[in-house]
Amino acid sequence: MAYSYRCKDYPGMEACPGSFTAETETELWKHIELHAAVAHQENPEQWSPEDRQQVKKIIQAS
Repeated sequence: MAYSYRCKDYPGMEACPGSFTAETETELWKHIELHAAVAHQENPEQWSPEDRQQVKKIIQAS
């Protein structure tokens, strides 16, 4: 099974072209967090549980 995430699906990030696919959800989260830090200057360690839940809703399993 593969897991994917498109940054533009997160509210307020519609202009971001970041898109990631990984073999496991754990690996995908690492890509998402690195992308947030590098592209958006965010610190994923400071994300609220609600922020993480919103990201989780966007993750697609296929």
